Amino acid sequence: MKRSYEYVEGWGMATGDHARVLRPRSIDEVRACFEGAREQGTSLTLRGTGCSYGDASQPVGGHVLDLTRMNQMLGFDPATGVADLEGGVTIEQLWKHGLPLGYWPKVVSGTMYPTVAGAAAMNIHGKNNYKVGTFGDNTLEIDVLLPNGELRTCNREQNSDLFHAAIGGFGVLGCITRVKTKTTRVHSGELEVLGISCHDLEEMMTYIDAHTHEADYLVGWIDCFAGRDAAGRGLIHHARYLPEGVDPNPAHSLRVDQQELPTSILGFPKGEVWRILRLFNHDLGMRLVNAAKHQAGRLEGHKGWYRQSHAGFNFLLDYVPNWKYAYGRRPGHGLIQYQSFLPKETAHACFLELLARSKARGHTSYLGVFKRHRPDPFWMTHSVDGWSLALDFKVTPGSRASLWACCDELTRIVLDAGGKFYFAKDLVLGQRAMVEAFPEGRREQFLALKRETDPEGLLDTALFRRIFSTSGELTAPAL
Repeated sequence: MKRSYEYVEGWGMATGDHARVLRPRSIDEVRACFEGAREQGTSLTLRGTGCSYGDASQPVGGHVLDLTRMNQMLGFDPATGVADLEGGVTIEQLWKHGLPLGYWPKVVSGTMYPTVAGAAAMNIHGKNNYKVGTFGDNTLEIDVLLPNGELRTCNREQNSDLFHAAIGGFGVLGCITRVKTKTTRVHSGELEVLGISCHDLEEMMTYIDAHTHEADYLVGWIDCFAGRDAAGRGLIHHARYLPEGVDPNPAHSLRVDQQELPTSILGFPKGEVWRILRLFNHDLGMRLVNAAKHQAGRLEGHKGWYRQSHAGFNFLLDYVPNWKYAYGRRPGHGLIQYQSFLPKETAHACFLELLARSKARGHTSYLGVFKRHRPDPFWMTHSVDGWSLALDFKVTPGSRASLWACCDELTRIVLDAGGKFYFAKDLVLGQRAMVEAFPEGRREQFLALKRETDPEGLLDTALFRRIFSTSGELTAPAL
């Protein structure tokens, strides 16, 4: 088993620390890591590919258990599309295995690099949440290795409480070593996509609600710099799978090499494009970028339906490698994403207030993403019958304290409107926000199960400490 001492950071780069990292290759080696940590009196933090924006896989003085080497495809049924996977298998591995057989993952994030164990532990959602639910909704079974070495198989009938708590339980109940999940039958490697330009947030919500019955994906981009009557303006992407027989050569379009993202943009190698984006990574530059994108979206809205690969449509965060580096690669720099989920009854007014309040506080989001959602049965779920708005905020040493104070105001607005939050994105919430957003019964059930599965508190993360601490703060203090 490989061991090293290295810098471990959140995906948004705004938090990180040095830690000893252990990389087991088997369940027995994970058991050995548990035992070794117990003997040393230290904690362990579970980590996959580190795609959570904040501190969900950040240690608190302990070791990091990197599970990416446990990445074997255990089985794939070509008749049903059910995949049986070790926890370290990535979404990229899954789609590259399944697509040539005519299957696409039910739920993917905006990047293809998370592990399936991480996707389950954070209960990720995609651009089709309103239709197919979260990753957990489409998971049939998981194996959870407890800190005492016991391996429990969990599903909706067997160890049901652990199944519904570990999915979305951000990795503090046990180590998810195996995931059995469903995929979707597809008859082409391409989607039909339509861009719809919207004048404001109400128009965007009206269109999405009117098309959830027939669209396979719906997602909105919002220009957060727009104000007054144009607040919430943006572009919807409406996508649908091609029915069987529409693609004249599915064997060709389903090939993995037909999904590969382009290697250059306007003649520039994609690996270097972030350096150009860095020149625009300030308020004036991003105002211009958002305005240009809005105008391009209006043109796209006139061209009608077009074809796009599954990978090209779904994995926009991978389109420009390392684009986040435009936010800075120096200590104290990076980005956070503030994603709130609001019931359909309060979402419109609340999101307009969030956009206006963040602008007024000098922290306009450089990227806004809007989605429709449905509830799910998992204990620590973020899902609601409503909407989410994800806002990307730039972090610098000089802006950190005021940004956290701004997020405190936004959190109060969300909580007053009956909203929730998503732990895979969060870096700012405090314990009081957790108390107000999640029913007391569910919190107590979760903590009771934590005491049962991990009585020594061997599994720990910065996120768990922050949202279950007794500080009483609504928003965590700036780091």
